[in-house]
Amino acid sequence: MKIKTLVVNAILAALYIAVSGLIAPFGFTNVQFRVSEMFNHLVVFNKKYIFGIILGVFFANLFFSPMVAYDLIFGVGQSVIALTITIVSARYIKGIWTRMMVNTVVFTVTMFIIAFELNLAFELPFLFTWLTVAAGEFVVMAVGMPIIYFINKRVNFEKRV
Repeated sequence: MKIKTLVVNAILAALYIAVSGLIAPFGFTNVQFRVSEMFNHLVVFNKKYIFGIILGVFFANLFFSPMVAYDLIFGVGQSVIALTITIVSARYIKGIWTRMMVNTVVFTVTMFIIAFELNLAFELPFLFTWLTVAAGEFVVMAVGMPIIYFINKRVNFEKRV
């Protein structure tokens, strides 16, 4: 891994952690609005961002989650699975907007993993919890699409790592 890639991913992880910490009460419940999840869209520009996102998720869950052990397994696992699906599917999908839409759907659907986690930890009803966490994820990812897109116009994420 190049030093530049390492540094950019460390900065990304730090940003993910900081943003997660700012909204911590809203990012770890059965209705989640973890604003830092919009950083997941960076993998549609370059797959190397997966390292910073996963590190960010890991440390955000370690520092801020009320159910650390569960979140380190299920939360990180859900991110790895969803990011991997997005990276693999991006090979066959043209256009940044389409990739971001697919990424949003992938993250929304895979929130069943988080619903299962919350069901195990707090005995919350699985289907209703899946609906609430998926809705929160969808909103954050959908709102994040134009934000990340327009930041990319200035920063050019494809060439930063």
